[in-house]
Amino acid sequence: MATSPKLEPGLVVAGHGRHVWVETPDGRRLICHPRGKKGQAVVGDRVLWQATQDEGTIEKVEPRRNLFYRQDEIRTKSFAANLDQVLILIAAEPEYSESQLARALIAAEAEHIRPIIALNKSDLVQPFTQAWERLAVFRDMGYTVLPLALKPRTETGHTDTGTDDLHTLAPLLEGKTTLVLGPSGAGKSTLINRLVPGAQVLTNEISTALNSGKHTTTSTSLYWVDRASHTAMIDSPGFQEFGLNHIEPMHLASLMPDIKAFTSNCKFYNCTHLHEPGCGVISTLKDTAGAPAISARRYKIYIDLFAELSQKRY
Repeated sequence: MATSPKLEPGLVVAGHGRHVWVETPDGRRLICHPRGKKGQAVVGDRVLWQATQDEGTIEKVEPRRNLFYRQDEIRTKSFAANLDQVLILIAAEPEYSESQLARALIAAEAEHIRPIIALNKSDLVQPFTQAWERLAVFRDMGYTVLPLALKPRTETGHTDTGTDDLHTLAPLLEGKTTLVLGPSGAGKSTLINRLVPGAQVLTNEISTALNSGKHTTTSTSLYWVDRASHTAMIDSPGFQEFGLNHIEPMHLASLMPDIKAFTSNCKFYNCTHLHEPGCGVISTLKDTAGAPAISARRYKIYIDLFAELSQKRY
């Protein structure tokens, strides 16, 4: 009687299409493919795999703690699984989109993943001051918001003179798996290369292995900042378009802390917070005494998202 092939444990550390790189407990890495049409493994997944010559086949994806993803009318894009937190990196210049930031925060809230907001380029005094003021609403909601002034390493391995505030960020990353998201120009590559000096070399290896020698910027990769302490950073593209079609419109308010704070005052349990009489959110918006508890910009984002998520999907 033939014995069943031995299944080995592994961690998915990079992915491009249906190909993934799996890291074994002893640090060895190999390309693995899903068997048949089984669910695709994503970076951060714990898997069981079986050796097939010099590569492997994923036989099972272990249960996930969470899965951070976006979804539009056409497709679902999974960023990573089993995250401790999401670091949303934006910059004073180019000006960040508050709508895109809101979407990323909502996706994190939906999966119970802690978000951290970092605003880069604090050395650009005027633009930074304006951007920092725009982020006050998120600080008021209780989100961690950090200033950064990321500088690339020089040829000698040192950074440019001046502080870059990494000392405030580093303790928040220690012992955690953190997905880094950010629009083009925010400094994401600089941050990864500062925390993981060999990241570019590893990126080239991954690109070559997963894409037949063609370098690609569309893959998602996990980098060990400190493997011994389980400190890892995951770099993923795809921040520009952030669909939330997986969110039910009636669930949206519960994922926006500033809106959620006043929903318990609503007269009706199924209030949409758009037009109903006795709505706690609308009455808060109309309250002219003191500073507004919900900003007009945030409420406009809520209205637009509710309309977007309420459209019929075919």
